[in-house]
Order: sequence, then structure tokens, then C-alpha cells
Amino acid sequence: MKPLSGFPDVQAAGAAVLREALAGRPEPHAAGATVGTRVPPDRSPEMPLLPYVLVRKDSDLPHPSMANSRCTLRCTVWHTGADEAHDLAMLCQGLWIVHSGPVIRGVRPGTGPLPAVDPGTGIELSTFTVLANVKPVLL
Repeated sequence: MKPLSGFPDVQAAGAAVLREALAGRPEPHAAGATVGTRVPPDRSPEMPLLPYVLVRKDSDLPHPSMANSRCTLRCTVWHTGADEAHDLAMLCQGLWIVHSGPVIRGVRPGTGPLPAVDPGTGIELSTFTVLANVKPVLL
């Protein structure tokens, strides 16, 4: 009989990795960054929530053996300017790529970082994706 297995919440794990890794970083564009899994209600430059790093799971594809899942994680960074958004997005991408832990066992680049402007607020942002390998857990 095969063991019953599943996959932990990779979105929460991805946010936790960035939250911990960004804490205390010396780069000015990382100072005060908040990491979450939901879009904040107010992203205006006057609000203290900038810079804001959003982590979302776009897709997952478990291997038929359930020994691994390949998930697409999307990271969107709102910041006070386009350069700062790009630089923080690049830092987040790098922090994920070097990470290996109990949930996310490895990460490869996907797309981006790509510059954009939040249509609702006019705030500069940068977004990218990575492909994360997720370790199964016994249920």
C-alpha cells in the first residue's frame, strides 16, 4: 500500500522564506519591506506598506509518483520607484534561488523581473516568477 502524501502550502512557505531573508538586509531598497500573500488595500506611496512584496502560487504540477511538485510562484513588488521595485524583485528572486528548506527544496528562475505600473494606483512595480520544487509530506 502506498503512503498517503500531499504537499504543504508553498505560497505561505515562499512568503516565509522572503520575510525571514529580507529582515535586516543592508540594501536601501529592501529596508522596511513587508511580505504577504494578499494585495494590501492601500498601496499608495504615502502609506507605510511600501515596499510591499506579494507572493502568490500561480500553478502546481505534482509528479505522478507524488514524490515532488513543481509550482510556479509569482512575486510582485510595489515600491516608491521603478528602479527600487526592480532591485528588490531581483533580490527576492536571488534569495529564493539560493534557498533550500523543508518545504521548498529548490528554485529555478521563471520569467522576469518585468516592470509595470499598478493600474489602480499608478505605483511602480516589478514582477517575476520562479519554478519551485516542493517536497511532499505524509498525511
